[in-house]
Amino acid sequence: MSTHLYWLSLTLADVPEVDSWLSIQELERLGGLRFRKRREEWRLGRWTAKQAISLYLGTERDFLTLSQLEIRAAPDGAPEAFIEGHSAPASFSISHSTGRSLCAVGESATAMGCDLEWIEPREENLVADYFAAEETALVARAPVWERPLVITLIWCAKESALKSLRQGLRRDTRSVVVSLPEAKNEDAWNSLTVRCLESSGTFHGWWHVGAGFIQSITSIVPASEPIDLAPPSG
Repeated sequence: MSTHLYWLSLTLADVPEVDSWLSIQELERLGGLRFRKRREEWRLGRWTAKQAISLYLGTERDFLTLSQLEIRAAPDGAPEAFIEGHSAPASFSISHSTGRSLCAVGESATAMGCDLEWIEPREENLVADYFAAEETALVARAPVWERPLVITLIWCAKESALKSLRQGLRRDTRSVVVSLPEAKNEDAWNSLTVRCLESSGTFHGWWHVGAGFIQSITSIVPASEPIDLAPPSG
């Protein structure tokens, strides 16, 4: 059994200046955010999610319709979508980094997660403190010039899997272990797997490099290469 995953990535420049596409509850949430950077990230994530879910479901994307599509946080913190108060028939995950966002969407029963990370050198203790022994070995085998990408990729895949578990970084990052095939093509989507040590379950995933970012998507069931939801240009 396999599933289809879809994705959409947008930037701050894509977000409207007005807020009429937000629901009343979302406007209240936005009003409670004090810092500009947090407000910008929050609006970017909500806009990307609403666009992705609407494209996936084939619904209208005018501001009135989008205001009736509300993104809420479940008790465990995972995002959930509601249309006019009813649960939307879609599962999704949101991530943002350095002015860009990613939303992955799939069938409502699919346990899935995504993450987006800017590729850059990381703090020296990141690998020692947060990576499992097998992942540390992957980093050590990589050429020095490639290590920022490998470290960022492993971290990105971990975050995706932890979101699939609906636990995020509340859970020990070493409880999920990333495996990467030797061959990779940075111009296309590449497969990966993430093993959950506590449940012995495996998350199946994909990763891709673009515009200086790594994006990864994982799901509890195998999925074909993720499909871009972005409407064709022109």
